[in-house]
Amino acid sequence: MKAHLDSFVLALRYLLKWSLVSLLIAVLAGSASALFLFSLDAATAYRERQPWIIWLLPLAGFAVGWVYLRWGREVEAGNNLLIDEIHDPKQVVPLRMAPLVLGGTVISHLFGASVGREGTAVQLGGSLADQLTNVAKLGPGERRILLMAGISAGFASVFGTPLAGAIFGLEVLVIGRMRYDAIFPCMAAAILADQVGLAWGVHHTHYAVAAVPPITAWSIAAIVAAGVAFGLAGMVFARATHALSGFMKRHVAYAPLRPLIGGAVVAVAVWAVGTQRYVGLGIPVIVEAFAHPLPIWDALGKLAFTVASLGTGFKGGEVTPLFYIGATLGNALAPLLELPFPLLAGVGFVAVFAGAANTPLASTVMALELFGPAIGPYAALGCVVAYLCSGHAGIYKAQRGAKPPFSAGRDPRRDADR
Repeated sequence: MKAHLDSFVLALRYLLKWSLVSLLIAVLAGSASALFLFSLDAATAYRERQPWIIWLLPLAGFAVGWVYLRWGREVEAGNNLLIDEIHDPKQVVPLRMAPLVLGGTVISHLFGASVGREGTAVQLGGSLADQLTNVAKLGPGERRILLMAGISAGFASVFGTPLAGAIFGLEVLVIGRMRYDAIFPCMAAAILADQVGLAWGVHHTHYAVAAVPPITAWSIAAIVAAGVAFGLAGMVFARATHALSGFMKRHVAYAPLRPLIGGAVVAVAVWAVGTQRYVGLGIPVIVEAFAHPLPIWDALGKLAFTVASLGTGFKGGEVTPLFYIGATLGNALAPLLELPFPLLAGVGFVAVFAGAANTPLASTVMALELFGPAIGPYAALGCVVAYLCSGHAGIYKAQRGAKPPFSAGRDPRRDADR
């Protein structure tokens, strides 16, 4: 009886401690995400009113690259730095990560780079949360949980998906494994951070999947086929971005010149195609994917512009461009697979992300939160197939890999237990 009582008291202490810490993380991350989203809206609105500003993108890229070279070398790894610190805790993430990535991302969007927002929100949440390490006198094990909760809070508050944000913080670290010792802090921080964002007046885009057809043998086969395409799209995106980044680092020694070159390429490409449809977040095009048929060129265009932007060093995230690529690709595949295009746009929205980030569970839960429970079976199947077909070539290099479900052995270079 005493053992049960002691266990209960320890559980209460754990819940109380991490409730307080999670609340602090939520206030910091949710407020930072709100500031970021408001700044992003203002930057996007200005760029759309002044489309000529994209010709300044090379100079903007050079300026941000120079600032990172001068003051941000320790935090330039971004999300990968946070993941590395969770695996092998060494030192508190410098606080300057937060203002640098916020300013760099807003500038990227202001001048027309094709980048997202998840990376910025995750870095804001993780870096701000890590400042509590010394204040709360946390050890290495507890610091891991703190960082995971910060990642969850940032992801949840920027997309308005608290459950997906919590699972993302648990799932993104190791391919195929989750850490349950952090499940309460991640859940609490994500849910509270989303509420903090809403309290600041943040509004998230609504995507409507009007009708979900009944499950049939054909619909299952069609979703599996689409999932293969989504997984390949995620793999191409991740590998192309890493390949271009590596190429630029090998051949352009001075870091600020890389986004200058990339910015020039993007600006000229926008002039050549005659539209800014493929730069910025691309939220209006994503909304279109749920409303009427779109050509396959939208998915290919966004992929090319985003690889050119991220691969040459512009700051931002990968996830919203992946949503764009997935939604437009699903829309274009719908007539071939004889499925409603809103349904396949919704599945593609989350499945390409699942394949590129190796997070099928978080992606499935995101579909439930964004599109409703009816899409659940289709989204789950599409995300899992995309994850299996992506080759685990993820967008996060620091992500470690457990044994793939179809592998005969373990790759010691990506052993999650080291």
